[in-house]
Amino acid sequence: MKKKNNGRRRIDRWLEMPTEIVSNEPKITLIGFNEMLIENYKGILEYEEIYIRINTHIGIININGFNLNLEQISEDDISVKGKIDSITLELNIDEEE
Repeated sequence: MKKKNNGRRRIDRWLEMPTEIVSNEPKITLIGFNEMLIENYKGILEYEEIYIRINTHIGIININGFNLNLEQISEDDISVKGKIDSITLELNIDEEE
C-alpha cells in the first residue's frame, strides 16, 4: 500500500498538483488581521462572535477575535471575517504520520 502512495505522490509532483488539492490537509490563507480563508475543512464545531472552532481532517483550527462572522461557506472552503486576534491548531494525534 505504501508503494501505491509513493507512486501517486510522484504523479502529483510531475503534474505539479498543489498538496491541498490531492490531500485532505487544510490550507489557511490570512488576509491581514481581518479575513481568513480555510480550504479542506470538515465542519464547524463552535461559532460565537469571539471564537470559532473548525474541524479539519488533521485537527481543529481555533480562531479567537472580535465580531467574527462566517461570510462564505461551501463544501470545500469557509471564509471568516472580523478582528482576528489569534489562531491555534490542535493536531489529531491519530492522523499524525
